[in-house]
Amino acid sequence: MRTRAEIRAWLTDMDGVLVHDNRALPGAQELIDHWVATGTPFLVLTNNATYTPRDLSARLRDSGLNVPEERIWTSAMATAKFLAEQKPGGSCFMVGEAGLSTALHDAGMVLSDRSPDFVVIGDTRTYSFEAITTAIRLIDAGARFIATNPDATGPTPTGVVPATGAVAALITKATGREPYVVGKPNPMMFRSALNKIGAHSEETGMIGDRMDTDIVAGMEAGLHTVLVLTGISTVSSITQFPYRPVEILDGVHQFLDGAVPPGEARGHHPEPPLS
Repeated sequence: MRTRAEIRAWLTDMDGVLVHDNRALPGAQELIDHWVATGTPFLVLTNNATYTPRDLSARLRDSGLNVPEERIWTSAMATAKFLAEQKPGGSCFMVGEAGLSTALHDAGMVLSDRSPDFVVIGDTRTYSFEAITTAIRLIDAGARFIATNPDATGPTPTGVVPATGAVAALITKATGREPYVVGKPNPMMFRSALNKIGAHSEETGMIGDRMDTDIVAGMEAGLHTVLVLTGISTVSSITQFPYRPVEILDGVHQFLDGAVPPGEARGHHPEPPLS
């Protein structure tokens, strides 16, 4: 089994790993600075398809974290890359925000509601009945159904709001068609990220805070997986899953301490036994 010392490139989740509640987590900037200084290929991944990389870079900067926009990879970008490979120059009807429309345009796709090749559902805070109705009718007419990510809800300061997965489920109920979902936990998103930085899975690691997305997708993509306990997952919740990350850390502030033997945990949280 690989050790961290053998890893030459890194993918990392954003929320719960580098930032939490719009504040940079301890050690996050030091880790990014280390990767930049050592020329380590890396990408910050997010299922959020609302914002462009430039927008996200600015939002992270406001949170106290400096991440170059070219080091950000969103589910919208992964989706656009996938569609451009499926049908170069194809057409899409899109439900989403600038993050998705910009990615689709950059990939050479045409946005249209006239017999499009694809219907693509992404994150937006302004879902309209008219747009959803159009999406349903176009899918019924033969357009291929795509979703940027499976997240059913998204957080806001006043509570959760319906997100891509919830709206996709509504459309599935109306059409009887399931979408192809590109974002995490589909390993497709990781493979497109690897291609973006010219890295190989055998020499790449994934840092995440969720067992059901980051870790399972990283494992299925053949990556060295590192779970941090600054987001969703806890030591006790890990026992719910039949797989394990290679490493468990309290947070990225421990990341530069050195390699951890495969399967062992750093900090005060020993790996729970398989249930």
